[in-house]
Amino acid sequence: MARGKGVDGPHPVDRYVGRRVCEKRISLGYNQSDLGRALGLTFQQIQKYEKGVNRISASKLFDISRFFKVDVGYFFDGLAEGAAGMAEEGAGFEHDFPATRQTIEIARLAPQLSAKRQRLALDLIREMLDSPEAEATD
Repeated sequence: MARGKGVDGPHPVDRYVGRRVCEKRISLGYNQSDLGRALGLTFQQIQKYEKGVNRISASKLFDISRFFKVDVGYFFDGLAEGAAGMAEEGAGFEHDFPATRQTIEIARLAPQLSAKRQRLALDLIREMLDSPEAEATD
């Protein structure tokens, strides 16, 4: 499995760690070029890390954790103990969707709402997903 690629693409653990890097980078307000400059890499390499296409070496992950001021373990938080074995069987992770500034901001802001407003926001999002014109306007 060279560079994190399995038969069907990047290894799920590499994708998970890359996603955590992406989420943290966005939540701190950095772009890929900012992180790349701090690590002496191109933004293209950061893209590959975040997609899991290229595995992040232990030393680079350590550098990333120092830049973000988090423990290295942060990038593995939420990774189920059996995930590595499940990943080999082709099972995905529960939250396997692309991280964007909008999804991260929604996740950050939602807990600040009352429970009633959270339900209203959730109902609104579900309604927009069911609406055929939602795709036409994006």
